[in-house]
Amino acid sequence: MEILKLTALELSAKIKAGEIKVKDAVKAALDRIKEAEPAVNSFVTIDEAGAYRQAEIIQEEIDAGRMTGLLAGVPAAVKDNLCMDGILTTCSSRILSGFRPAYTAQAVENLQKAGVVILGKTNMDEFAMGSTTETSCYGPAKNPHNTGHVPGGSSGGSCAAVAAGECFGALGSDTGGSIRQPGSFCGVVGLKPTYGTVSRYGLIAYGSSLDQIGPVTRDVSDCAAFLEAIASHDPKDSTSVERPDYHFTGALVDDVKGLRIGIPKDYMGEGLDPEVRQAVMEAAAVLKKRGAAVEMADLGLVRYAIPAYYTIAAAEASSNLERFDGVKYGYRAEDYDGLHDMYKKTRSEGFGPEVKRRILLGSFVLSSGYYDAYYLKALRTKALIKKEFDKAFEKYDLLLGPTAPTVAPKLGESLGDPLKMYLGDIYTISVNLAGLPGMTVPVGKNREGLPIGMQLIGKPFDEKTLIRAAYTYECATEKQYEEVVLDINTAAKEAE
Repeated sequence: MEILKLTALELSAKIKAGEIKVKDAVKAALDRIKEAEPAVNSFVTIDEAGAYRQAEIIQEEIDAGRMTGLLAGVPAAVKDNLCMDGILTTCSSRILSGFRPAYTAQAVENLQKAGVVILGKTNMDEFAMGSTTETSCYGPAKNPHNTGHVPGGSSGGSCAAVAAGECFGALGSDTGGSIRQPGSFCGVVGLKPTYGTVSRYGLIAYGSSLDQIGPVTRDVSDCAAFLEAIASHDPKDSTSVERPDYHFTGALVDDVKGLRIGIPKDYMGEGLDPEVRQAVMEAAAVLKKRGAAVEMADLGLVRYAIPAYYTIAAAEASSNLERFDGVKYGYRAEDYDGLHDMYKKTRSEGFGPEVKRRILLGSFVLSSGYYDAYYLKALRTKALIKKEFDKAFEKYDLLLGPTAPTVAPKLGESLGDPLKMYLGDIYTISVNLAGLPGMTVPVGKNREGLPIGMQLIGKPFDEKTLIRAAYTYECATEKQYEEVVLDINTAAKEAE
């Protein structure tokens, strides 16, 4: 039996039944990481010794009958912007080199309480700013389906790790599509929960009003289980919402009869790759055949989402990143003349070009004379976008469309044109502006074998409907996790 071919739920069930030891599951994952990492570069920190220590403790708890959760004994990974006590946490930025937090993010702590073994930290765009994982100071992560292509971003490392079979699930963060877009590019399931569902305590902030932690997994069932594990009310996070029900695995029902699904016309028009459009429409047809009512829908203001998002996100980023000045922790310039020179040189050398670009943009829109013209206008637009979604959800239970307008681009194609990269988030950004739940599900591949994702968007706090629809589609198409077998030599040639 090959451990890596199991889903997270299957693996945990076999561990609890005594068929597999936790340390054997950890060893299988670590061996896979050693095999795949030279080609994929999805991890930035691997805690091998810590993983084996966790495995011993969890095995004892399972054997004693004290740990019976759905994910007990499952090896997973977390994005490099989630703090872990004593573990290097850098946001894939030079300015946080050497930073080891003294506390653990609540979402990660929840996973640990559920018996999940944390293998290490995954690669990401620097401070989550980017859509390709190419802005990382550790070098780009690569798409396991074709290492000459990007995995997406900013949670590209988490999605690539799951797609390459290096772990059974991972945590990412989603500010404007950073879980869903790389999930689509890598052919895995990714879910951005409703804002406030998962505690942001311990998440190093990019855009505080937009950031939300979510799971990346191989299939829908695992996604529901991981969300169930990490979601909780947290008094340490002022934006955390106490929900009456966190039983998301209860939504794993193969039935969409009577479900009303709208496909926004604006999402299916100009700029959408024909192969992506066809795959998404075929997926919609599957749900219609299973009993859902599917029709085209009107959803206005989509064209305003990108300028509103990048104005708000950049403004919040410029504020959040003020704290990284070389004084208390992280990188500090070696040669400087006085305090102010140290600030300037540290930040100039420590931040990468994309982060600097967004700090400058954010500082500009918040400056005197421009605050009303740009930032306040963006906030008003955000409110109008939320109203448009509210109006749509009066008629529909969920919205369906593409996750991204194209499949994964080649490495190096996006960084030269930042505006083009920003436009790649056109279908995902509105979900964050409105604080809604969104989910990506693999629905096929293009002629080159690159994955295509379908995005499902739900009402606030209605992740269960998304899970139900995604699970029904998965059952109807018999979509099972397909292990990505990497020939390292071939992958290296493709990367060249």
